[in-house]
Amino acid sequence: MAGRGKAIGSAAAKKAISRSSKAGLQFPVGRIARFLKAGKYAERVGAGAPVYLAAVLEYLAAEVLELAGNAARDNKKTRIVPRHIQLAVRNDEELSRLLGMVTIASGGVMPNIHNLLLPKKAGGSKAAAAADDE
Repeated sequence: MAGRGKAIGSAAAKKAISRSSKAGLQFPVGRIARFLKAGKYAERVGAGAPVYLAAVLEYLAAEVLELAGNAARDNKKTRIVPRHIQLAVRNDEELSRLLGMVTIASGGVMPNIHNLLLPKKAGGSKAAAAADDE
């Protein structure tokens, strides 16, 4: 063995630990780092940037999935479909603002009936009924 380095193929070789598992995340920190570098968003990318971005993306995904799962359960379904994602996003004020100009394919529209189209109340005021008689 030449020099002070470790011997090649030594028994003390450590098992590789991903940056995602170090950060306690499910989203791939290494892949996001690669995309940040390849995208030329900046000349250099710090070590913490892909970790932070992965954490933010994971949080947003978890939030949307939780709300979509609730929408699916409300519709007595066990599988989340684009309609449930649409209902979840449009019913949440902050997500609706974030995804305001986004079209969700096969999401449909929000159920809404304009007030002018609803039938009139049967028990109107007596003054209005008296004015109609004259």
